[in-house]
Amino acid sequence: MIERTPANNPGEPRPTPAGFLIAAPATPDAQRLFDDDLEGLGYVSNVSRLWAHLPAALEALSDLMGVTTRAASLTYEQRSVLVTAAASALGDSYCSMAWGKKLAAAASPEVAAAVIRGRVEGLGRAEQALVRWARRVARGPNTTNADDVQAMREAGFEDPQIFAITVFVALRLAFSIVNDALGAVPDRELAISAPEPVRSAVVFGRLPSAGGLVQRLPAPASDQP
Repeated sequence: MIERTPANNPGEPRPTPAGFLIAAPATPDAQRLFDDDLEGLGYVSNVSRLWAHLPAALEALSDLMGVTTRAASLTYEQRSVLVTAAASALGDSYCSMAWGKKLAAAASPEVAAAVIRGRVEGLGRAEQALVRWARRVARGPNTTNADDVQAMREAGFEDPQIFAITVFVALRLAFSIVNDALGAVPDRELAISAPEPVRSAVVFGRLPSAGGLVQRLPAPASDQP
């Protein structure tokens, strides 16, 4: 049975599914994170166990992501494309699998797997532009140029949207970096429930079967989809 509190002995220096940190102290804010997971997922995610060390930061980050999502006027599929593309370009297995699963539901498992691999098969023009922009921002923000922005305009995005999209991607990358740096491993339940094409495409980062100790591999595919 999954614990409903961060740990029975919060100060005990033992490994946790959340990664390299000891279990977070039991607090009302941490418990709310876990209760939300239990209600929405049926289990407590490793990400929530990690961010239980500072739930207010997760809430503030989530609120800011919401602001940028609304400002960008993104559909659910477009948001899934952005996160999946950015996370896979970074080499973050956790968000690639979680959002690849969401993209699979919004589009198809094959489309999700293609995005994880840096390709754009099965996507509309706007979504193709989002994949290219998200991967460029994730892998080389100093390599972007005016032509990249113009490609976003030609795909139908106005400059205020492009700004909001870029901020959203940057915030998602910040979230991924924290999780990756502190050793958060994709949940076993997530790996089991993700479609097979998504699981097969995530061959980088920290993998559940290896207890998070897999050497980080290069992000899959090219940045020229």
